[in-house]
Amino acid sequence: MSFPATLENSFWEMHIPLTQEVKYSILGISVTLLFVALCILIWQIYRYCMQQPAPKQDVNGLLSNEQSTQNENLQSNSPAPDYKLESRQDEAERLSRCLSRSSDLASSMDSLGEPDEERIQGTLRFSLFYDQLQSRLVVTVLEAQGLAARDFSRSADPFVRLRLLWAAREGDEQRLSCVLQEWQTRLVKDSCNPVFGDQFSCTLAEEDVPRVTVRMEVRDFDKYSRHGILGEVRAPLNSLNIIYPLEILEDLQRPKKDAVGEVLLSLKYMPTSQRLEVGILKIRTVFRSSKTERALYARTSVLCNQCKIRHQRTTEKVRWDVTVFNEVLIFVLPDTQIRECSITVSVYEMRPGKKSSKHLIGQVILGKGKTLEDEHWKLMMRSLRQPVAKWHLLYL
Repeated sequence: MSFPATLENSFWEMHIPLTQEVKYSILGISVTLLFVALCILIWQIYRYCMQQPAPKQDVNGLLSNEQSTQNENLQSNSPAPDYKLESRQDEAERLSRCLSRSSDLASSMDSLGEPDEERIQGTLRFSLFYDQLQSRLVVTVLEAQGLAARDFSRSADPFVRLRLLWAAREGDEQRLSCVLQEWQTRLVKDSCNPVFGDQFSCTLAEEDVPRVTVRMEVRDFDKYSRHGILGEVRAPLNSLNIIYPLEILEDLQRPKKDAVGEVLLSLKYMPTSQRLEVGILKIRTVFRSSKTERALYARTSVLCNQCKIRHQRTTEKVRWDVTVFNEVLIFVLPDTQIRECSITVSVYEMRPGKKSSKHLIGQVILGKGKTLEDEHWKLMMRSLRQPVAKWHLLYL
């Protein structure tokens, strides 16, 4: 494209009317930005040079070692060794666990969400008080000290979940409990010595005080996954004098699950049509009468290689001491999946007509590698095309 000679000359002879001070200011800013960019470049080069070289034994080496170990186990019928990997190799451990055998899968599902014994450390300070005039129990969570930190951040985001457990039967080995109240403290970010100062209270009859245990779980908040458990403290009120405010300092212990009910399950597998039928027949829980009507429903999930592949839920039923469902949930699973999967039955309570009012009552896990559920699973695989029913405890 061509321009007239007069226009072209005038275009190249244009000058921006700027003073000398403005020009020197722009030049100084440009030199400053260039100097900052050079400093950042030098710092990045220094950090790259100071990094230690990563070990050459990467994921492929770990997977090949594990595959060779499995081949030797198949030949010698010897149990598989228990690998303990470094913290830098967490990703390799996760990949190798996904390719491991079904027996290793079941054992890993047992410990899912449970903390290691080495990570349980620290103390929790709290206070208890029972007001006899108002028949109210007051629980105050004061602070925690010396909590275990995450490996990658060297810190934690702790909070405390409280449950009031009411024992239904005395002197029974497997006595059932009922959750009277459930609270949660505020979240304290980036602290292994958090100070909470949160106070909770509820109405509690004086004759029920000796049957109540305060269970406090210290958890590590995780935005993208399951919250970690840093430990728990239990305070049975039958052994404490709390008519006056009592301040207690306890060491964190390994969390234990409480039996909160029983569920009657029926299992049937039909290999021709590759169908697994899970029957939710009855659910027995400790139910204390209340003014508001409560409802129960059961959610059944099928997990394979630690991944939830299918789930179904029952209809809602009005909660009683023994709630009858008599519903059958059907899952279509190939033979390869049925031999490696596990089933989780979770029971929820909710108030009809209110949104976001559900909370977990308890759950049970069926599958290989379980101590109590193994017998029921084996009976199902031996009695094909026939339903096999059995009672299972619900844990929370």
